[in-house]
Amino acid sequence: MKKLFFSFLFLGMSTVSIAQFGYSEPVKNAEGSEYQFTKVAHLDATPVQSQGMTGTCWSFSALSYFESELIRKGNKTPDILSEMFIVRKAYESKAEKFIRMDGKINFSEGGAFHDIPFVIRNYGIVPLEVYSGLNYGSETHDHSELFAVLNGAMQGLLSNMQNSHGAPLTTSWMTAMNGILDAYLGKDVKEFEFKGKKYTPVSYAKAIGLNMDEYVSLTSFTNHTLYQKCMLAIPDNWAWGESYNVGLQELFDATEYALKNGYTLAWGADVSEKGFSFKNGLAIVPEDPSTIDVKGKDNKNFSDAGADKASNAFVTPMKEMEITAELRQKGYDQKTTTDDHGMHIVGLYKDQNGTRYLLVKNSWGTGNYPKGYLYVSENYFKYKTINVYVHKDGVMPTLKKKLNL
Repeated sequence: MKKLFFSFLFLGMSTVSIAQFGYSEPVKNAEGSEYQFTKVAHLDATPVQSQGMTGTCWSFSALSYFESELIRKGNKTPDILSEMFIVRKAYESKAEKFIRMDGKINFSEGGAFHDIPFVIRNYGIVPLEVYSGLNYGSETHDHSELFAVLNGAMQGLLSNMQNSHGAPLTTSWMTAMNGILDAYLGKDVKEFEFKGKKYTPVSYAKAIGLNMDEYVSLTSFTNHTLYQKCMLAIPDNWAWGESYNVGLQELFDATEYALKNGYTLAWGADVSEKGFSFKNGLAIVPEDPSTIDVKGKDNKNFSDAGADKASNAFVTPMKEMEITAELRQKGYDQKTTTDDHGMHIVGLYKDQNGTRYLLVKNSWGTGNYPKGYLYVSENYFKYKTINVYVHKDGVMPTLKKKLNL
């Protein structure tokens, strides 16, 4: 999940953000819109942040999700967790696997939701106040130079390995890698004091009370066996995390069930479609995509929020394309559905025609009308979802039984 956006970064905020627009009903996706969204379920989340000019949406969205889990478990003012501590430790493990695999796996800014449990199990976690990851003279995240230096080091090491005629690796390359991470993100945290108590990252992870074994990933693709674990073949799944494969309608029904029963979800999706418009606070699949006028071009990282998109469909509800498992699979097989971006699903709404929408918290700042959120139609979700991450108890009982959870 790589796509990104530049906006203001909220640091050190630990109060719960219940999106105010979500409680004065009916609500709209944008100023002047005729959409009228009525709340079905709306759950608590911490304040919207910005990932800045980075490809680290997977860390921002997953930690936002786990912060909502802390709220659900009774901590009404959870600490904001450090996205960049997760990013740093993931880079360390990603680099090690990249070298062990002779460069035959992805080394990039991207990642997947599985990375967060992997890091927390192995290294722990720290609060944002302890590790901001801003050690390079900026108040906002920008990993352009950091990744160029990291990638240059990894590619240089790989090239040297290939030309060394079997000479062993030295013991210094990981120290050099950590030196780069220290320089840009700040020195690794071994122990710290927070709110009058001393912790290590591992002891802090235990103190906040999240059990990483309680969470599962759900997906839906016909090239995998139903109700069995599968490994999604997406480049950023470097840690080879597994998902449970379920039916397409079950995927949405499971999401709806979770929200109605108090569980939010992390959401991985393709956001490169014409109908995905953060500026309009909406993601839809119009029956006629040509009704959307696109001006300008997206840059390769979507770091400027992409092209401007205009359509009556963003203002007035229109008929959407019917999404089938076959159509969804075609997009995945033909690479028109790609693993672009991670977000956080916090609510379920209906428009005036009864169409269901998911309220999604993004990590692109609060510049759009719904203040950092957008409404995603059921059809868009079915068409362009890669996976969702949810607590096992948030899985509906009938599906839970099929998955032997």
